[in-house]
Amino acid sequence: QVQLVESGGGSVQAGGSLRLSCAASGLTMGSYCMGWFRQAPGKEREAVAGMHSGRGTTFYADSVKGRFTISQDNAKNTLLLQMNSLKPEDTAMYYCARGRYYYSACDKSTGYAYWGQGTQVTVSS
Repeated sequence: QVQLVESGGGSVQAGGSLRLSCAASGLTMGSYCMGWFRQAPGKEREAVAGMHSGRGTTFYADSVKGRFTISQDNAKNTLLLQMNSLKPEDTAMYYCARGRYYYSACDKSTGYAYWGQGTQVTVSS
């Protein structure tokens, strides 16, 4: 059974940090895009960060560059997102996802086939 399970969300004050984890089971990570997306109420889902360890590529949305770091541990089948200097505008449900094909685009939701249920991040000012 394919599963992506996020954890690590919570409520923090602006300037704080959180680390999100995504445990993957029933699928492999190394040859596909692995990404983090977020969706705030009333807004469209947006790509936050993505990586493809097989192609050696990493993507970050402009809004999180320099603050967020994506990484993965293929041996543990875990995807991480370290979020520092959090801002109220980072408040959203955060989802991890795995790519559809080896050459899928890591910065577009259409490139992903498997999604987790999400973990809520709330940043107060």
